[in-house]
Amino acid sequence: MTNDILTTAMLDSMSRKMSVADLMRAAETFKQSGQTQSVETLYATWIEHNQDNPLLYAILFNYSVILSDAEKLQPARECLERAIAINVEFMPAYINLGRIYERLGNSGMSIVQWSAVSAKLATLNGSNVTYKTTALNQSARVLEAADQDEPAEEMLRQSLEIDPRQRDVAQHYVALRQRQCKWPVVAPWERVDRETLMGGMSPLSAAAYTDDPLLQLAMSWNYNKLDVGMPVGAFDAWPRAASATGPLKIGYLCSDLREHALGYLMTEVLGLHDRTKVEVFAYYCGPEAKDPLHANFQATSDHWIPITGLDDAAAARRMREDGIQILVDLNGYTREARVKLIALRPAPVIVNWLGYPGSMGSPYHHYVIADDWIISKDQEIYYSEEVLRLPCYQPSNRKRNVAPHTPTRAEARLPEDALVYCCFNGAHKITRSTFERWLMILKQVPGSVLWLLSSTEAANKRLKEHAAQHGIAPERVIFAEKLANPFHLARYVLADLFLDTTPYGAHTTASDALWMGVPVLTLSGRSFASRVCGSLVRSAGIPELCFTSAREYVNCAVVLGNTPALLHPLRERLRAGRDTCTLFDMPLLVRSLEGLYSTMWERFLNGDMPRPDLSNLDVCLEVGSQVNHDEIEVQTIGDYEKWWAERLAARDKLRPIYPGGRLERLR
Repeated sequence: MTNDILTTAMLDSMSRKMSVADLMRAAETFKQSGQTQSVETLYATWIEHNQDNPLLYAILFNYSVILSDAEKLQPARECLERAIAINVEFMPAYINLGRIYERLGNSGMSIVQWSAVSAKLATLNGSNVTYKTTALNQSARVLEAADQDEPAEEMLRQSLEIDPRQRDVAQHYVALRQRQCKWPVVAPWERVDRETLMGGMSPLSAAAYTDDPLLQLAMSWNYNKLDVGMPVGAFDAWPRAASATGPLKIGYLCSDLREHALGYLMTEVLGLHDRTKVEVFAYYCGPEAKDPLHANFQATSDHWIPITGLDDAAAARRMREDGIQILVDLNGYTREARVKLIALRPAPVIVNWLGYPGSMGSPYHHYVIADDWIISKDQEIYYSEEVLRLPCYQPSNRKRNVAPHTPTRAEARLPEDALVYCCFNGAHKITRSTFERWLMILKQVPGSVLWLLSSTEAANKRLKEHAAQHGIAPERVIFAEKLANPFHLARYVLADLFLDTTPYGAHTTASDALWMGVPVLTLSGRSFASRVCGSLVRSAGIPELCFTSAREYVNCAVVLGNTPALLHPLRERLRAGRDTCTLFDMPLLVRSLEGLYSTMWERFLNGDMPRPDLSNLDVCLEVGSQVNHDEIEVQTIGDYEKWWAERLAARDKLRPIYPGGRLERLR
């Protein structure tokens, strides 16, 4: 586009010869040629000289989008306010104005705008449904960020009342109830049934909801099918990767290579790789970060490639052009993951490790890395990927920064002479069954207290009230305020025994406790997330604190609580073995990881690639979702396979299940 054409367009705008349609076409032409400043100039000129145009409010709206994309938020806000003043019924302007206020740091005004939309749209028809649900959903998101979970949940409930088909809203709704320790978590009502809530639940929420690995696999498969879908333009050949010689080109895709729980775990891994065997490519897809841990990852990778600003296709092309041979997905189904990018198959071998504790249920993740405890041979049928194993699945950071000052119990608001049980897992991992087990323990250990990581004020209050209903004085449940990691680590030593949650147990938090010499008592179930802590405890050298029976878990906690002298040798064993135990042997883990990579690549070259088993997962989802997992703790079912077989048989009588795959073992 030449300057002459721009000048002509400007003159037409000033002389009022340019129609709205002509303006839109001209602006799009400038935009496609990369002349964003010309687009702004054209819009500004047209608006200045067409103040009486009946569609001025729509042009102001479009102009605000352009300004907002250019981070010119104040002028964008002014355009939207003018648009609303001209047409008070133009709902998109309120929606976008709320978003701009949020970006300007004024969440209160965001809620005002979105509330105005809800108030104006009493009659729901046509596009009004979309406007109102958008306003409710945006309000819920901002309220949750401000720890206003109760009103956020109500907004989501109203949104689902209007349109129950919103899977993302159902997902958010369930996650909010978990975060608030609201039991039952899945609570259907007249307009929204159990199938809707279960169908919307994210795989990560499912891991904290039930210890049912077959259902979890089916839910991952369903999430992948509906939320990722069938990619367009996926690669089926990787010439640079296939012809490469020398060290294996390993790509680590992650949004959390920064101050983050996963970042702490991965601290040493990239730097410990043997460069004669592995060339490290770190593809960072997270938010901008400037912390020391982020800098460490940049320094310890051979190639640091930020891809946050690249779309999936561009990022996939970059990986393919880099000749990546094995791509390690360190996110899985977690926040800021790039599963749609992975669906484009940017590397010939794709691995699921560390970020998501379970099977991806996808057609393109070939391997899942675990260990002998997390996935035993007889449990492999609950994973679509082929299972490969490390000595211990989870890496750790031997360079933890611990604050020099150890607080006193008085400073932490803990009683001096009481037995202190602690759990610093997130509140979303605390199920009713887990919490009531803890209350049973407190009841049998006089004077003991439960020290938990603080959540929202409402969630803390709810847990205290639940304790009181079970005969435990609320003051025996004490909440630790969230602190920066060095100070958080320093206070661990105030606890006597860490009590793990189930079915989603402690991962990074367990590593932290064991590193600080605090014994961890865990209850391993059948699912991946429920067995990680057991792997860590065993690898740290105290396998006697890993149980598979809820009764034995409670009994052990009571015995140790009433005989605290038994805890001293456990502490001493942890401290003495810290430099030699498998859990903290990072050179061993990285050498083993490199061995797995070598095996994967050799199999690819030999044409012996795993084929993910996705058979009959629609049936598993249907059958598994019908169970009220809030009432049935699957972990306590003795014969899990028989339990599944009976329900599959009942389904088979009504609608035959086609034979094949993992269901043959369960029938």
